[in-house]
Order: sequence, then C-alpha cells, then structure tokens
Amino acid sequence: MIVTLLTDFGTADYFVGAMKGAILSVCPSAHIVDLTHGIPAHDVHAAAFTLCAACETFPPQTVHVAVVDPGVGSARRPIVVAGHKHLFVGPDNGIFSYIYAREPDARVFHLTNGNYFRPSVSATFHGRDLFAPVAGAIANGIEPRVLGEMVTNYTKFPLPTPKVLEDESLEASVIHIDHFGNCITNITARDLTDEHLRRRVRLRINEHEIRSVRRFFAEESAVEGTVENQFFAVWGSTGFLEIAAYCDSAARLLGVRRGASVKIINE
Repeated sequence: MIVTLLTDFGTADYFVGAMKGAILSVCPSAHIVDLTHGIPAHDVHAAAFTLCAACETFPPQTVHVAVVDPGVGSARRPIVVAGHKHLFVGPDNGIFSYIYAREPDARVFHLTNGNYFRPSVSATFHGRDLFAPVAGAIANGIEPRVLGEMVTNYTKFPLPTPKVLEDESLEASVIHIDHFGNCITNITARDLTDEHLRRRVRLRINEHEIRSVRRFFAEESAVEGTVENQFFAVWGSTGFLEIAAYCDSAARLLGVRRGASVKIINE
C-alpha cells in the first residue's frame, strides 16, 4: 500500500522521519512517498492546491496524509476522507477543499477511535501521534468507518470561480503561486476557449496587460532573442492558465500574491 506525505515541516528537523516511523510501526510493508515538505509554513491553501494537483497521479487506494495544521491541539477535528479512489488523512481545516470540489460524494469521518492512535498523543504533534498511525491502519485494510463516525459539517473554504462581467470581460483570480513564481489562475479551457483565443484577448493584472498566450514557456525565445521579464500566459500542467515570465518570477515582477484579480478582456 502506498502512503504519501505532504507537510510544511521542512526536512531539517525530526518531524518527517518520526511520521514515517509511526506509519511503519503499524504497517511495515507501507511504501511511503514524500509529495513535499516544502509547503510554506501554515499555508493551508497552498497545501490544498498542491495535494489536489499531485494525488491524482497515484494508483487507486493510495492513502494521502496531509498535515499543514496551525490549529493542532485545538478543537479542530482530525478526519479521514474516503474519496472515489483515494483516501485522505489530516486536519479538518479546509486542506481537502479541492478534493471535496472534485469528489462531491466523498465521505468524511471524524477520527475518534483512540485504539488506532499512538498510546500517548502530543497536543502539538498530531502528524506523528494520530494521522500517521491512522494512515498505517488504513494501509493495513482498516475501513474508515471503524475509525469514527461520518460527518457532513466538515470545513471547506470557497474556491473562487471566474465571473462574467457586464462588459463581457471575465474576472478571475490567482489561486496559487508555484516555486518558480508562476501565477496559477482559476481560468480553465471552459472559461477561455479556442474561440476566445482566436479573437485575441488581453489579461490585465496589477495594471499590467498581457497579450501573449503560449504553448510552452520557451516558445518564441529562439527567434526573438531573450524574453526575460516578458510576461505571457500558458496552459499549465494542472489545466489552469498560468501567468509567467521566461526564466524569472512573474509573481515577484508583477507584485502579485494569491488572491490577486485577473481580468480577461476580449478584443
């Protein structure tokens, strides 16, 4: 059974290793894969996007442990989410919001059966003492319903969708900024069709206008010379439109953060 880990723990401390030990103590045959431990500290939104972008590449019945948990030790619930193909273990703080949107029929269980936790649960390290051993138990074949009661009032944050304005322009937003500084928007091919692109469009963000939509990052660079600091849009691997700058950080150059407005204007 595959168990993945996604955290904001970094790799300098013992946290990730301790979680792996807790999983293997319950399920020695588990194959543990690190999705990333480089999520910005406490950034639940970045974790939610990253988890959704990565998890679908794994085989069915993979168990995904996601721990970005600024509310650890508080009244927030520990949960397991049983999706159509995968299972997710972590805090009930919105970290599975994209999973809920993609799988509206997912079942959510409040983890209350202490028989599957470590004997002593620290108030500050549920990743090791609660989520990791539960993931090991699921990898051993324990059904989520054994771990606690199903709930329907789980936490999810709203996922913004593009809006058509009165002037027929489209108002969208930046939902994630990746390691390279590419600004990932919530625009999909349903919002910006080939017909829109044939009529040509302009993207406006932080008073900058972007007119180029490319197929890949280096397109045109060979014939036009350097395109450093030249902004363009490109369809990213997650299916969303991204705003980029060749070999540079578009987010830094544009002064953009997550949540920034992006307006698409038809010409």
